[in-house]
Amino acid sequence: MIKKLQNFARWIVLLFFGGSILAVLVYKWCPVYITPLMVIRCAQQVSHGDTLQLKHHWIPLDSMSIYLPVAVMASEDQRFLTHHGFDFIELSKVMEERRSGKRYRGGSTISQQTAKNVFLWPGTSWIRKGLEAYFTVLIELIWGKERIMEVYLNSIEMGNGIYGAEAVAHQHFGYPSIALTRPNCALIAATLPNPLRYSSRNPSPYMLKRQTTIMRQMRHIDVFPRKTNP
Repeated sequence: MIKKLQNFARWIVLLFFGGSILAVLVYKWCPVYITPLMVIRCAQQVSHGDTLQLKHHWIPLDSMSIYLPVAVMASEDQRFLTHHGFDFIELSKVMEERRSGKRYRGGSTISQQTAKNVFLWPGTSWIRKGLEAYFTVLIELIWGKERIMEVYLNSIEMGNGIYGAEAVAHQHFGYPSIALTRPNCALIAATLPNPLRYSSRNPSPYMLKRQTTIMRQMRHIDVFPRKTNP
């Protein structure tokens, strides 16, 4: 009986690692059309009796404004291009702030957020955090920075029922993502800590202040080179 349980556990482990690596390999080239968070949000809308909203359209990174990756790096992860998935400098700052009783803020990198968005569910349990770290290592090794940024900007929640750069560009600004201006991109990035609370369509004075700060920080971050002409 014990041997059977051991064999069963061994197969479960092998299936998990094999399946997770295969999924990461597939998404290295294939668009991510649906994520766990999208499914969760749709289920919440149905359970609350709300109209089902899911606006999402996948586009390549080269079809987005060159300022959008710069804006989200300035806002969310300024060492994205130099770290290997985990920003230990920022993490140490967050831990020090928590010890001193300052306002809580997250320390997740864009790579960690992408791993969570595509493969996992929202939450703060140690199991989910451990899985997030595992998938972060995988996508850093297999995808590389440009692909991580492309998936992030296509799958991140940017409003109520709005996911990704193209959807938010059309819903909040009335034109495609490639046409987003530098201020537009900074305003979108300013909402990302809480896109259900903050809006890039109707920004509050606080959001406009964050937009200005992000635009100032964008001057020190490089753009991704274009592979094709937009």
